[in-house]
Amino acid sequence: MPLHNHKANIDDLFTVEAMAKPLNVHKISRKERNPEAVYQMIHDELLLDGNARQNMATFCSTWVEREVQDLMQECIDKNMIDKDEYPQTAEIESRCVSMLANLWNAKECGDDPTCSPAIGCSTTGSSEAAMLGGMALKWKWKARRQSAGKPYDKPNLVCGPVQVCWHKFARYWEIELREVPMQEGTYMSSPEDVIARCDENTIGVVQTLGTTFTGHYEPIEEVHAALDTLQQETGLDIPMHIDAASGGFVAPFMHPEIKWDFRLPRVKSINSSGHKFGLAPLGCGWVVWATENDLPEDLVFRVNYLGGQMPTFALNFSRPGGEVIAQYYNLLRLGFEGYIKVQESCFAAAQYFAAGLEQFKMFDFLNNSSKGLPLICWKFKDSVSPPFSLYQLSDALRERGWLIPTYTLPPDCEKTVVQRIVVRHGTSVDLLHLLLKDFSEVIAELNENPPCAPDKERKSFNHS
Repeated sequence: MPLHNHKANIDDLFTVEAMAKPLNVHKISRKERNPEAVYQMIHDELLLDGNARQNMATFCSTWVEREVQDLMQECIDKNMIDKDEYPQTAEIESRCVSMLANLWNAKECGDDPTCSPAIGCSTTGSSEAAMLGGMALKWKWKARRQSAGKPYDKPNLVCGPVQVCWHKFARYWEIELREVPMQEGTYMSSPEDVIARCDENTIGVVQTLGTTFTGHYEPIEEVHAALDTLQQETGLDIPMHIDAASGGFVAPFMHPEIKWDFRLPRVKSINSSGHKFGLAPLGCGWVVWATENDLPEDLVFRVNYLGGQMPTFALNFSRPGGEVIAQYYNLLRLGFEGYIKVQESCFAAAQYFAAGLEQFKMFDFLNNSSKGLPLICWKFKDSVSPPFSLYQLSDALRERGWLIPTYTLPPDCEKTVVQRIVVRHGTSVDLLHLLLKDFSEVIAELNENPPCAPDKERKSFNHS
């Protein structure tokens, strides 16, 4: 008797019939196919994608611990919405919300029966979470206007230079977006510009803790103080929402002295990406409200479905639970000490890269990781005129596998062309040393053999 079970077909995989011709990929096949062959063909197609670790544009996690991968595999069949069938997963989501509310300094009620605790939920990312926060602002504003007998047909939202999800929110929910233009030199909004755009129809003010474009923290505490003054002078009581997509998992550990969160009374809600500096895999976001009263009851659906009565407030329904479990793992496994170590290493690596880039003596920094996130953003010095553009430099680096985003800044800085990298967990000093080596070689090649064709103007960068 043979010691092992052998497959009846022992042909080499690349000689089987299924591999002998291209797949018809535009309609479903009439016949089933060899699973190994189908896997191999899809696997090979995915080789054409870029290497995620060399994608220096994205804020999202591209490296996770083996334990996270194992937990994700174990949770592949868990539906996050089915809280009756998977009560422990639901409990873990609730624990994460509690941890984040504490991290962001929400009021702790203890045994006070009159206190309204913080409330929140997981989402598929911070874009969904931001929209949920925006919806709550609109509903609360509408209720105030209705109770005062005033019209509520012209809501507006005031913000600094924001990620595209806020433009989507404004369009989808028919809200005027009053976006403050970016200012040269500071590259964010100012309290004066924010206040100038506020009126009785302003549902709220959004400030960003780590902008997509340059990584700066906006002046949240200063804007909060300006809104206090506005209320004293006009009676307008305008709440704030903080888009902490990236900074929500950086500032508490690296910049605890900065007041941006629920320590500021006007901050009613915060969104963040667990799958960015929270270190969870892709598909994890969070939104937390300062108190239960800040989330309108009208927005919460109570669904009698899948075996039990479930309150839900999200744009999605069924979704996997693994990302939430992975976030919980990171919060438990790292704690404050671990997150500080991880983020410190990111900043140290970013500073190493900035020092290396400075040696080329051709770049000016908009942010060298000292003004917010561990992010380096630069442009050409006004005094240099290389025979190539930043776009062409980016293209040449891409031939070596590196994705370095090049883009124009939003109004009023749209003439400024910049590059940037995000230094995430798993981006080692050694990896950045290799990137700097390629920078040196590519710049030398472009100087020696300048591109023949003029570079075309390209559109602004929104989100990686």
